[in-house]
Amino acid sequence: MSLLTRFDFWGSPGPARDATYRIIFEAETRLGKLFDIALILAILSSVTVVMLDSVPEIAERHHGKLRLAEWFFTGVFTIEYVARLWCVASKKKYALSFFGLIDLFSVIPTYLSLLIPGIEVLADVRILRVVRVFRILKLVQYMGEAEVLVATLKASRFKIAVFLITVMSIAVVIGSMIYLIEGPENGFTSIPRGLYWSIVTLTTVGYGDVTPQTGVGQALAAMLMIMGYALIAVPTGLFSAEFVQQSASHQKTLNTPVQSCPGCGSLEKDPQAGYCRYCGQKLT
Repeated sequence: MSLLTRFDFWGSPGPARDATYRIIFEAETRLGKLFDIALILAILSSVTVVMLDSVPEIAERHHGKLRLAEWFFTGVFTIEYVARLWCVASKKKYALSFFGLIDLFSVIPTYLSLLIPGIEVLADVRILRVVRVFRILKLVQYMGEAEVLVATLKASRFKIAVFLITVMSIAVVIGSMIYLIEGPENGFTSIPRGLYWSIVTLTTVGYGDVTPQTGVGQALAAMLMIMGYALIAVPTGLFSAEFVQQSASHQKTLNTPVQSCPGCGSLEKDPQAGYCRYCGQKLT
């Protein structure tokens, strides 16, 4: 018996709900692939409509058509959101999950625009939903690489934090020194102004809106520029070393089959997992 036939939500469970779940949450069938491809096109088209509506010339000339298109896409996404809730076991878990909230927030702005004009531009949040349907194109490996990047950032966050604190300390010291050396007469009217200059110089951006005029100040600026080139390589090295380590461990699970949780729709890559790590639903 299918796991979905034990669900009780909005009527008696049956083959229709089971089929709907496979189409929406899985990409192994022809209909599932077509659904996700159509959803990608709808998401990108709806975001394009919202962007075009923010251009005054286009909005003034085609305002009616753009509004009609926006309401059409909102209706489509509303139906899709309700269908997702209908075919999962844990409605609350799905509704409060990351993608569940994105699904909801992608349609709310258009409805709120009836009460608060202009808020419909927030509908661009639905572009985030493209991430959900990458699996249709068999790009699970891209999702895996994204997981590697996230794992790398988490693993190296303390090292990077220490590095940033060190850089900020250097910037504060140099900013205070340049304020004392140059003074207000050369544009350094305060220590925060000196801090701004030191950060701009340290990152080798160099806007040039404020520059040291004295010889000592210019020597300090030259030293800071050279230091900036050296500092740029530090976080890159930290991140790269951690990325290589995470990539090596990721290769071991690259061919692991992915399961779709019937409870909240999340993906589970652990082949030994019997239950979803997010909602606790038993996996098939």
